[in-house]
Amino acid sequence: MTRLHTELTRRLGIRVPVVAGGLMWLGDADYVAAAAHAGAIGFITAASFPDDVDLRAEIARARGLCDGLPFGVNVSMLPKLVPGERTEDVFRLIADEGVRVIETSGRNPEPYMPLLKGLGLTVIHKVPAVRYALKAQSIGVDMVAIVGAECGGHPGLDMIGSFVNAAMAGRDLSIPFLIGGGVGHGSQLLSALAMGASGVVLGTRLLVSSELNAHPDYKAAIAAATERDTTLTMQSVRNTVRTLANETTQAVTRMESQNPDVTIADLMPLVSGQIGRRAYETGDVSKGLLSAGHALGLTNAVEPMADIIARLEVEAHEAFDRLARLRSPEGGVA
Repeated sequence: MTRLHTELTRRLGIRVPVVAGGLMWLGDADYVAAAAHAGAIGFITAASFPDDVDLRAEIARARGLCDGLPFGVNVSMLPKLVPGERTEDVFRLIADEGVRVIETSGRNPEPYMPLLKGLGLTVIHKVPAVRYALKAQSIGVDMVAIVGAECGGHPGLDMIGSFVNAAMAGRDLSIPFLIGGGVGHGSQLLSALAMGASGVVLGTRLLVSSELNAHPDYKAAIAAATERDTTLTMQSVRNTVRTLANETTQAVTRMESQNPDVTIADLMPLVSGQIGRRAYETGDVSKGLLSAGHALGLTNAVEPMADIIARLEVEAHEAFDRLARLRSPEGGVA
């Protein structure tokens, strides 16, 4: 099968133009090793390992499991600078451990760019819309990942779909960009490349990876869910999140509709990340905000990540062949 060569594959030394994005509580050494051996690149989520010793140990474990293949670390920055923030220390730790690629999100990384460049890190900054990608480009990030409204997790406030994001990015950006949000089929990969992207970001599609360290009942629930089984909450506190619809999302929706002055502190007993973490451990998906996007419509079985990525490649080449036929006389174009 012919390889798809893009700026992403060339710069990072990977075989397939696919990023396995950082997943809170789930992005660990096993996850990135599965991505690496499938030909993609995955990201450990630093926030899942708040203790420096644990983060170093997980990076070291990933290094051993990846057998020299590349992986990165996701750093989800706080919305604003706060006293005692350790983001800079985390960046230094990552570089000290020999990791060369980071995925940043959460806020403008401009204050850290001199440090990141000085540490020799390749920065892929994740944003929810092209207008933020343009700002990231202006401050010198190496690539942007534009994750649209269909994504699980935080789609931003503009709620721009991935198809529109991709076309606008191809028109407006000069640095390499990736497209995410609802991506889970090879035809989408080819479409993104056709619109100028260097690759795609997968999140929800990989929640059914057999290597993912989550309870079998959780993965079974994800495999059984459809694109209609997500919902948006927390718009009232300007922190919109798309998650699996469940008892928690119903309760949050009621609080938001009944109290126009609701605060994040009011919602925290329901939306704390620790509640969601327990779902991954116990398999009970009835409680917690469990990030999941419209790519649920493309997940129907638990299987090795290598099989998921391989199928994506086959589907992309099938889509490419369909396009090639359109240019032939038999396809109706002279």
